[in-house]
Amino acid sequence: MTTSPAAGDTIGFIGLGAMGQKMAGHLLDHGFNLALSDPNPEALAPLRERGAQVYATPREVADHAAIVLVCVPTPAIVEQVVLGADGVIHGQQVKILVDHSTTGPSLARQLHRELEERGIDALDAPLAGGAAGAQAGTLSVMVGGEKRAFERCLPAFRAFGKTVEHLGSEPGLGQTLKLVNNMIVASTLVASSEAMLFGVKAGLDPRQMIDMLNVSTARSFTSEHILAGTVMRREFDFGFRLDLMRKDVRLFLAEAENSGVPAFTSAVVKQFFDQALSEGDPARDMSHVVQVLEQLAGVNLQG
Repeated sequence: MTTSPAAGDTIGFIGLGAMGQKMAGHLLDHGFNLALSDPNPEALAPLRERGAQVYATPREVADHAAIVLVCVPTPAIVEQVVLGADGVIHGQQVKILVDHSTTGPSLARQLHRELEERGIDALDAPLAGGAAGAQAGTLSVMVGGEKRAFERCLPAFRAFGKTVEHLGSEPGLGQTLKLVNNMIVASTLVASSEAMLFGVKAGLDPRQMIDMLNVSTARSFTSEHILAGTVMRREFDFGFRLDLMRKDVRLFLAEAENSGVPAFTSAVVKQFFDQALSEGDPARDMSHVVQVLEQLAGVNLQG
């Protein structure tokens, strides 16, 4: 029977961005040794100082760790990191590959097929909770893949996750739930903003309105944490990049079309993120989509 990793075991981690660096820090806090790779030396430096080992390529990480976690921005980067010439698939020690990125179920199934041929288990384990959840160690971890591999990785997941759920052995289930989650966030942000801008234009005070909505049936995560917070403060710093949210919306639409599920509302929501992306830095926070609606309405949601 496969044993679970314990404090002192080595975990590979590839991708030390806004989420990954914080997650890797929690793994160190919980006593795991880390083998790291990232193209940004500045991201690696603080973890190297804490004792993590740094390697030039994903393949080298997979030569030194039985479990390798990947957390990178796009499906194309995941493919390169996992299946490329210097990818995890060629490592000598790796037994389990965990993809924490948001890539969609189709790629999750592809990774599962190709890694299985090398005797490597693949888990798709995307995350919810954003940079704030990564910082606090309270992420939600949505996992699809073999139960035995999940159980072996569970202690590592619990180092940075408050809610860790195994959704089933079918590859791609974690990715599917993550796309559902992000599509709902994107849609409720656009719909709630539109409705509130109508209220502002009719004479309602934005702060009073959002406070009432958040104790009423219209409340949602976006109204409580995005509109009432970063948008009202005009800081637009929720912690998730605009281009990444647009990428997730596009992935949702592609997968919905493949499965024959109607996505009329989601297709309209995507257009607002397309417009926001065309108006400035793609690395801006995704809450900047509200400004597209504010410009159209001629008023804003400043509290």
